[in-house]
This record gives sequence, C-alpha cells and structure tokens, in this order.
Amino acid sequence: MSQTTTKTTEAAGLDTAAAEAVLHRLYGISGTAGALVGELDRNFLISLEGAPRYVLKIYHAEAEAPVLDFQNRALDHVLSQDPDLPVPRPLADLEGRELSSTGLADGSTRFVRLLAYLPGRLMGEMRPYSLRLLRSLGAYLGRLDRALATFAHPAMDRDFLWPLTNAPRHCELLVHIADSEQRALATSALDRFDADVAPRLATLRRQVVHHDANEWNVLVDPQGDCAGVFDFGDMAAQPLVAEVAVACAYGMMAQADPLRAMRALVAGYHQVNPLSDDEIALIPTLARTRLAQSLCMAAWQHSREPGNDYLLVSRNDAFGLLRQMAGFNERFVHYALRDACGLPAMSATRRVLNWLASGAEPGPVCRYDLAREPVLVFDWAEDSDELEELEGPPDRETQSAQLFARLRAAGAVAGIGRYREPRTLYRTEMFETANPNERRTVHLGIDVFIEAGEEILAPLDGRVHLIANNEGEGDYGPVVILEHRTPGGDAFYTLYGHLALDTLNHRKAGEPVKRGEVIGWIGTPPTNGNWIPHLHFQLFTDLLDRGAHIEGVVRRSEIDVWEGISPNPNVILGIRQDCEARLPRDNDDLLAQRRLHLGPSLSVSYAAPLKIVGGRGQFLIDERGESYLDMVNNVAHVGHCHPRVVAAGQAQMAALNTNTRYLHDNIVDFARALTATLPPPLSVCFFVNSGSEANDLARRLARTRTGASDTLVVDVAYHGNLSSLIDISPYKYDGPGGKGRPPGTWVCEMPDGFRGRLKYGEAELGRRYAESVGAQLEALSAEGRRPAAFFCESILSCGGQIVLPDGYLESAYTQVRAAGGVCVADEVQVGFGRVGSHMWAFETQGVVPDIVTLGKPIGNGHPLAAVVTTPAIAQAFASGMEYFNTFGGNPVSCAIGLEVLEVLRDERLQANALRVGDRMLHGLRGLQARYPLIGDVRGLGLFLGFELVRDGATLEPAAAEAKQLVEAMKARRILLSIDGPLYNVIKIKPPLVFNQDDCDRFLNALDEVLTEIG
Repeated sequence: MSQTTTKTTEAAGLDTAAAEAVLHRLYGISGTAGALVGELDRNFLISLEGAPRYVLKIYHAEAEAPVLDFQNRALDHVLSQDPDLPVPRPLADLEGRELSSTGLADGSTRFVRLLAYLPGRLMGEMRPYSLRLLRSLGAYLGRLDRALATFAHPAMDRDFLWPLTNAPRHCELLVHIADSEQRALATSALDRFDADVAPRLATLRRQVVHHDANEWNVLVDPQGDCAGVFDFGDMAAQPLVAEVAVACAYGMMAQADPLRAMRALVAGYHQVNPLSDDEIALIPTLARTRLAQSLCMAAWQHSREPGNDYLLVSRNDAFGLLRQMAGFNERFVHYALRDACGLPAMSATRRVLNWLASGAEPGPVCRYDLAREPVLVFDWAEDSDELEELEGPPDRETQSAQLFARLRAAGAVAGIGRYREPRTLYRTEMFETANPNERRTVHLGIDVFIEAGEEILAPLDGRVHLIANNEGEGDYGPVVILEHRTPGGDAFYTLYGHLALDTLNHRKAGEPVKRGEVIGWIGTPPTNGNWIPHLHFQLFTDLLDRGAHIEGVVRRSEIDVWEGISPNPNVILGIRQDCEARLPRDNDDLLAQRRLHLGPSLSVSYAAPLKIVGGRGQFLIDERGESYLDMVNNVAHVGHCHPRVVAAGQAQMAALNTNTRYLHDNIVDFARALTATLPPPLSVCFFVNSGSEANDLARRLARTRTGASDTLVVDVAYHGNLSSLIDISPYKYDGPGGKGRPPGTWVCEMPDGFRGRLKYGEAELGRRYAESVGAQLEALSAEGRRPAAFFCESILSCGGQIVLPDGYLESAYTQVRAAGGVCVADEVQVGFGRVGSHMWAFETQGVVPDIVTLGKPIGNGHPLAAVVTTPAIAQAFASGMEYFNTFGGNPVSCAIGLEVLEVLRDERLQANALRVGDRMLHGLRGLQARYPLIGDVRGLGLFLGFELVRDGATLEPAAAEAKQLVEAMKARRILLSIDGPLYNVIKIKPPLVFNQDDCDRFLNALDEVLTEIG
C-alpha cells in the first residue's frame, strides 16, 4: 500500500532471469532471483549459494526519484542513529549510487534499489498474534521513530492518499464500497475524524514515520518478536501518534480480543518512545480512521483492477474490526491504554480515594456498623469449597436459609462477598463478552448479606443520580446510584444493587440525599436479580455513560483498568477484615507489569520465563503444578520452604519482632551458634539484611581498622549491588553499562587454571598466581598508599565457579597483612557446608580471614546476612559512632537463622553435599571425556561448574551452546544457569537436600542434551 497509482505498470519480459541480469550489470553480483509479491513494483529475493542475501526492487514507470531517495536517506539516517535496529540497509551499485536506473526490454527506464535482506517470517502468516509479538512490534516502532525524530527530507510532505491526515479525501471514494454496512461504518469513522480529530492532531508532535506497519510489512524472529519492518513506501511526515495508530489497526485484525492487542502494542511503543495523554486518547479513533481508509482504497482500486485480488487482502478483516471498534466505549479504551502505559487509568481516582481515606468520614450503609461489629467474609472464588456449598441447594430460598443460618452460628451481623473475587457462578448470557474465550467473572463490588427488608443508608451526602430496575436474571434488580463530590470538585458515584421493588418509588433522580438517610431496602429473589438477599455496593469515578448498566462483574483481563475506575469500596465501608481477593496473572500480563513497574534492568531467566508459585525441598513448582529440579538456588540452602525453618519464623513473628535495642535471647543464641562454627578469633557478629550489606559493612570495618581506603579484589569478582560494592566488582564495572575501574580499586589476576596464564598441573600454581596480589601491593606502595582490605570469594562464583589453587589464599593473606591490610573472605555464596569437606570454603585453603561475610543461605530465603570478625576489629569500629540496623538481628531473623544451622546439623546436609557433590563431579568428568564441548569441570561439594568450549585447543567459548543447553535442560524440568566472564560456564549450586537420585537424573538428562547439541 505504498502509492496511489491504481494500475500496476508491468514491464514486459521482466522475469527472474532479467532481474538476475540487472543485478549483475548494476551491482556486480551473481545471484539467484525469486519473485516476491508486490502491489506496484517488481520485487525479487536474491540468494547467494542458496541463502537469501538481498532484495532487488525494480520500480513501476511512474515512480519518482525524490520519493525513492527519501526512503534511502531515511534508512541511512536510522542506521546512523540506532545501528542495531534491523531495517533494510540500502546498498550502492558499482558506481556508488543507492538509487540506480536501468533500461528494460520494453524500452522503458526504471529505477532500481538493492536492499540487504532482513530474515524473518511475515507477521501475516502468524495469526492470531501473540501479545509478545505485538508488544515487541510497538517497541520496535518506538525505536524507529526515535531514530527518525531528527530526520527531514524535501519529499516528506509529498501529496498522496494514505497519510492519516488525508483521511477526509477518502470520502469521495465511499461510493465504491458496495456493502451498505461497510459504507456506513467507514462514513462514520471519516466523519468523526473530520469533525473532532483533525483539529486535535494539529497540536501534536509531527515527524517522519514509517506509517504502514501492516501485517505483510512486519517480520518476526524465531522467538516470536518483531525482527524488523520493511516497505518504507508510505513513509511521510505525520503526527507521531499516526505510527502507533496505524500499527494498531492492523495488529488488532483477526484477534479474539482486539483491545488487549491494542494495549500490548501501545505499551511496547510507549515504553521506548513515551506518548502524551492527548496522543494516547486519539489512538483508537485514528485506528478506526485507518480501517476506513483501507476499505475505501480497496474498493476504489479493485473497481479499477477487478482482477487484482491482492488489493482486497485486508478488506474483510478491516470490516470486521471496524464493526467491533464501533461498539467500544471510547473513555474505557482511553483508560485501558493509559493503564497499559503505566499511567493511572483515570487521574481523578487517586484524588477521590485520598479524600475518602482522610476527610470524608463516611457513615454505615445499613443499621450495622460493619467497621466494628463482627462480620463473616465468604470465599466464593472459582476453586473454593464454600462456592460448592453455596451452589449445592436447589433453590434460592434454601440457599438463603442456609447462608443466614451460617451467619447466625458465626455470631456475625452480616456476610461479606469480596471485591475482585473471580466467580464461576455468573452463567447467564448477560455475562458473555465479544471474546468467546472470556466471560465476565470478576466481582467489582463488595456484597453485604443481611436479611431482606433491611434499610440501606447513604454513607455520604450527595444526590440521586438515577434509580432503575434491571430486571434481567443475574442483573442488579432495583438499583440506586448516588453522585457525590469531593471538596475539590471531583465527582464520584456509589451504586446500591439488588434492592426491593419499594425502592423504586422512594426517591427521585436529582434530589439531594444526606448521610444516614434511607435510600432503599434489601430485596428478595426473584425481583432483586434472583439473588440471595444482599446489597451489592460499588464505587465508581466514571459511569462511562452506561448508567444503570455499568458493570458490576468484569473480565479478568481488564481488572487493572476497572480498578482505576471502580476501586475497592471498602474505603467507605471500613470492614477491618480482608475482603479483597488476589487474582493470579498470566505470564504475558506479569511480564508487561514488570516492564512497567519494576524497571528494565531487572531480568528474568529463560526465553519463556517460568511463573513459580511454590517450592519444596530441591524443587520449584510452577502455576500448573509442574515440578522443576532446582540446581541453581543456593539461597534455599536447606531446601525450599523447609517446614522447621518456616515454623520457627512463624512462631517468632506471632510473638514479637523488634530491633536490637531491647534484650532478647534469639540474637545471642544465634551469634553463639554461628561463631561456634568458625575458627578463633572470629567471634563477633554484626547482623544485616543482605550479602551486599554485609560486604559494605566489611569495607567500613577494614577502613576503620587500617585507616586506609584502597581495596584489592580478584578480576571478574562480584561482591554486591550497592554503589560501594560495584566499585570493587570488576564483573560489574567492566561489564555492560559499567564505567571501568574506579580509583582506589586494585585488581589482581584471576587464578584460573583452565583459561588463565598458568595452567592446571603447573608447580606452585597458587603461590604463583598470588604474586599478582604482591604486584598490586607494590604498585599501591609506589603511590604512597596502603591497602585497607583484600576481598576474595573463597570460590570464585561470577568468575566461573573457579576453585582457588592450593596455597593461593595463604600467600595472598600473608602479603596483604604484611602491607597493613585486612583479609576479607566473601562466603556469601559458598559457606554453610556447601563445599562438603568443611563448613566454610576458606577452610579448604588452610587460612583464617580477619572478616567473613555471610548471606544468601544463612536465612534459607529470609533477608538475613552477617559479618563476623575479630574482637580487635570490632573494637576499632567502636569509634563513638553507633552502628544500628533496624532489621539486622531482629528476633524473627535470628530465630530463622538459628533453625537453619540446626537443620543443617540434624539432617547432616554438609556430609550430603560432599557425597552427592563427589558423585556429580565424577559423572561430569565422565561426560567431559565423551563430549569435547565440555572443556573443564570444577568445583567442591555442591558448588560446581563446567565450562563449554568449541575448540579444546583455542578454548573458543561456546556461549550460544551454553544458552541452548540451559534451555534444553529447562524443557526437561531441570533448572540451570550461566555465569563466567564469557557466559559459557554452567553453574550448579542446588539446595543441600539435593540427593543422589537427583544427581543421576541430571546427568542422564545432560547426556541427552549434549548428544542433541553435538
């Protein structure tokens, strides 16, 4: 859809052989041409040795050189601004021209362009489109438009029909639409654009945009993400929002839920290239405009070329979508798009809720004070046993009698049905939606079950907005809606459903109501919508012009939007029990919400992320109940959700949790138990909340003790995510986004006997690698400086599970102490018996550090960590400045930490780590002998790793194969991860309850995967 010409000007004899000749003559390339579909131009896919490499475009006779130059210059500009964005790259001919021309056999002269081939499947072949694809398409277009924002060209304002701003010109084409309904829908959309949208567009941002991201111009990669967009023939200077609106028009076609599709695409765009609220508001109307244009153009062009069915490729889909969109509530769609972009669905809602929570002083809705008198909260969610009890009796009378008998037995004045509860009891036709795969099931109000005839009171001053009788089965029955206003002028509404028939004549629309006045009575079935007697109470900040038919039950996929329009009304009722259900989200929604609210730097594991909802021992459990063998979670040290650890935390939490300024047994008992596992003189504890916090405190201790500030670290080390620790973590500051080594950090050579300067088997490997520590100390001294500390993990984790060679720490510690520094052993990952032979990994080196930092396994998943040091260092730290940590050392954390130590002892998990670790090490080395891909196997106990290489001689890292292996093991429900500076080391650090059967399962699966990878 790139030109307004209505007749394709074919070139006589322009077949693949002729195209190959043009390619060779102009570009000096000998390739095989294959014809591609095109509306006006002749396009050929050029392959070299069977692989697609280029697209050759030979243009129709009326093509204009400035327009084609416009495309080339735009693509060059995009590549200069965002070199990694996949767009068709223009290639120069033998004379250096990106726009060539050639004479054809029919005597005509045609323009020619050669573009680099973009791989991928056409999006149009992948219906229905996944939300992932639509979101990635939005993000791609956002990047593209950011790159084009500074581009200008004389042809960008060329005059042709497809730009959205030219929509009014399509009105003269409406006569070509034969179907009356299609013509009426297109007319309505175009009239709306002319009357309302065009003036608003004139105030918005304008730039060059691609303007035609239809399903046949978008490529998709094997992972299901947008791989690029081609055909820049409709590119023009337009309001920026036209880009995303046009993409939405095509992305919503043939989708079961067009609004959800639009939300995904707009969210992806907004995250990369933020839209204003005015732009967001216009997207649905502009999408309808594009659909109307499509219908007009298809009808007109087909009337000129009745034999060209390509011109009708999108007509039926455009008509179907235009019909659906005509039924959209525009304000709701606007709110839905705002929510998808991470904005409040409705801006007034927050103000209304703030006033209700702080200054409204609402009264009760019935004669009972639900905020103070006993109530019984029901659980009628879709999988609840209580729901079965409710639906068991055959009639409403019996159900009602049983429910109220239950309330009396519980001593409750009322029963409460929860807000946001998913219920299966909404079965009538009125709860069906346009999406056949989703009914309205989520309850948006709070139900108050009291006897029929009870008075219903206004909780706030207001006026009667409406009174109606919604008589349908399952509807509100008699319903009252009151309008209220905050002191700031924001309107909001309260709805009272399932009332008695007498209510209909009690009040009149428009009359004022005072707080505490009667507005109606509880009704009886069947006139109350045929429900057990109760009040459906709901809060709205916008009735969406729906009046008494405003939804009280909504689709699960739209609940986030509805919460912004109809928030939890308990802000008025004040019920002190929890009366709000928690709805699980699907993975697409979870990923979208993470992108909006958790920041893009927070990563997820695996190409298709797992939603983990449970854990037991060495297994993680997903939302479908599938168990995964967890081989990477060294946090759950004694097993996920160990019952003894859970019980210890629950018991102490129920008794007390406070800070360390009060005396309590737990902190002392835990400190004694912990230091008993460490060699003297390590006997003084500081309790903190994370390994990062522990290492930060260790730096402070070392600096205070020595009066120096410089720190020595091992290359590729990672010691935590605080700013002070990024400064001593080469893994971070030398990695993506890092700013390089800061002053005061001195980097020692990593003692890697596989890939390093010195190799396994060489004499005195540890001492010789430790010479690097001495070299750094000498450089430090040459500048007149002294070391504060030498930080070293007892086994190098991010370095690739590197076991320190014998004698390394002994030599390093001796040199550091001689220079006046202290030695810090980072045991955050490897402590607590993981190495099997010893409780602490530093003990395998025969040394005693001055400071030990502990984290991850210490609390089995509870946020707990510790620094253990000598009395001398602790005394030096007591300089008069108090050290206080609000949560460090609290009774709950210490109870959990103590229980972890006792479970570790009672279940003999250190011995298990040794036994199972040796079995795994032996098995891995057996696989290494059979599969050259495994270059090295290393580790101690249950802290192991194996490094993948493509060549045993050059040690070329096999990073892609490592990723492939991890994904293949995940498919077998075994979880692994990748580490190391070259991202080619598979790390293994499971919970210590990992057993021999688990080991054998892993080795057998790994054998299969290695065979597959080859």
